Amino acid sequence: MPVAIITGASRGLGLALARSLAADGWNLVIDGRDGAALADATAALDSAGAVGSEANVRAIPGDVADPAHRAQLVAAATELGGIDLLVNNASVLGPSPQPTLAEYPLDVLTHVYEVNTVAPLALTQLALPALRATRGVVVDITSDAAVEPYEGWGGYGSSKAALEQIGNVLGAEEPDVHVYTFDPGDMRTRMHQEAFPGEDISDRPEPESVVPAFRRLLWEKPASGRYRASDFASAVATPVTS
Repeated sequence: MPVAIITGASRGLGLALARSLAADGWNLVIDGRDGAALADATAALDSAGAVGSEANVRAIPGDVADPAHRAQLVAAATELGGIDLLVNNASVLGPSPQPTLAEYPLDVLTHVYEVNTVAPLALTQLALPALRATRGVVVDITSDAAVEPYEGWGGYGSSKAALEQIGNVLGAEEPDVHVYTFDPGDMRTRMHQEAFPGEDISDRPEPESVVPAFRRLLWEKPASGRYRASDFASAVATPVTS
């Protein structure tokens, strides 16, 4: 069965994607900074029967900004048989409430870039030999803040804009690997709540609502590039087994 690495899979979109692919029998390597939350998420997958009978889920707590942790993720996936899919989903928002760029602390901005931009590239570099061998897929999760000038989103948004350009160039440089930048749109997640402290975000859709669009992206395998979940508005659940 195919093997996927999904970062930031202890909650939100990462967990929703893990649940969906595991149900199809994918072998998964998932991570999260909060070890307890990651363990709870893995247990929930098992108890809900979301893991297919042939699936193997390996949960490795850690921070994608840590080189040793990134090496652990790739080693675990290699042990499971290779890497067919890498989902760079782990991100940090930065300060909450978010400051303007005129007041943005530069040490925090450096950390945001380390997690949101440098770490995904570093993990992709490690995974590329295996991805080339399987003609696999890299999906970088992005945001409309990468392309729209929203006040207060200069740190997070610019880190995602840089990640998008990395994906654009990587897609041109790696003809044997599909490289997608995937914008899921607004979702009801903890990060989104942190971006709007004190506000009611219950009108935002749950992360699970985005999964059919993500699955269709994997199923159809269009040319490398940027795609929004709304591009697959008619998405339906499709089997994703390779």
